[in-house]
Amino acid sequence: MKITEHIEALATEGRLLADAAEEAGTEAPVPTCPGWQVRDLLRHTAMVHAWAAAFVAQGHTSYVPEAGEPELDGPELLDRFRDGHRFLVDTLADAPRDLECWTFLPAPSPLAFWARRQAHETTIHRVDAESARGGPLSPIAPAHALDGIDELLLGMHARPKSRVRTATPRTLRIRATDTDTVWTVRLSPGPPSAEREEGPAPSTPADCELSAPAGTLYPALWNRLPLTRLTVTGDDEPARIWRDNSSITWS
Repeated sequence: MKITEHIEALATEGRLLADAAEEAGTEAPVPTCPGWQVRDLLRHTAMVHAWAAAFVAQGHTSYVPEAGEPELDGPELLDRFRDGHRFLVDTLADAPRDLECWTFLPAPSPLAFWARRQAHETTIHRVDAESARGGPLSPIAPAHALDGIDELLLGMHARPKSRVRTATPRTLRIRATDTDTVWTVRLSPGPPSAEREEGPAPSTPADCELSAPAGTLYPALWNRLPLTRLTVTGDDEPARIWRDNSSITWS
């Protein structure tokens, strides 16, 4: 996906998040984030948006911690979220393509990294807000979902901090049934390694396969949908290892 496409996705997903949060109310529990209410979701995402925008707007070339979550609730919190989201979108859209700043995953450029990371951060938390509201989730375009799976498997969990590990090496296959895209994830005592292939017939066997349309796989791999929404074939232990250890927390 292009930088402009990620920024467009960020803009759309943030509006959907705010609308769902307003409909749910800030006291509503968030089923996909046990222990959170909508106020916690809004405070967290507003903080992340402000943190990301500061790197882009101020060009920090080393890590700078976040400034903390806003101590607001109700309509004031929603207004803060919407204002911060709009500022992030505008900051990314106006940033120079040769921007230099700190990042934490490989990317073609710092601007490409932050546009992509915040598009997916906001999409997953939009799913959280809609789960709190109830009713059907807004659909996720296949291209955006595939890109999000790439970021998760080839970026987030390729880092040494990933907890998806097993003493006995196993192989997990992820198949997007609507695009013929396949990822093979090798689980071991170290961080998982993954590769992406196109086509219905992957070149290597796997112990377990998870398959579904890309827009279902993406939130499921982020533990926002249960494994029962996917087709699981083979030994389901690798799927359980993923489910039990793949959560990514703020630190």
